[in-house]
Amino acid sequence: MRTRITLACTECKRRNYNTTKDKKTHPDRMEMKKYCRFCRKHTIHKETK
Repeated sequence: MRTRITLACTECKRRNYNTTKDKKTHPDRMEMKKYCRFCRKHTIHKETK
């Protein structure tokens, strides 16, 4: 079953993206390099609660 997660920018701490993940294949927190419109550059985004 896929669960909904929120991704937050590591630099400005704003929550920018919503996505889903499979808990079986990714049991720990996800990290993705995404575009932050507030920082105006690509940054690492981490999964938040």
